[in-house]
Amino acid sequence: MGTNLVNIFSTDKPYYAELIRQMLSDHQIHSFIINKQDSAYKFGDIDIFVHRDHVIRAKMLIREFETL
Repeated sequence: MGTNLVNIFSTDKPYYAELIRQMLSDHQIHSFIINKQDSAYKFGDIDIFVHRDHVIRAKMLIREFETL
């Protein structure tokens, strides 16, 4: 993975990762989902990565999103 990408959020819920990704997209922040879950047992994390220039803004948006 490129050194310009930073993991800003992890969850075990695929739908929640997609909600976060879409919210970031609505704010013109490109993000990438890396699903590390086992397909049979559903353990593991789903990570969201953004470019390092957007880390602070993305984390602030996620914090606001989680308080809704």
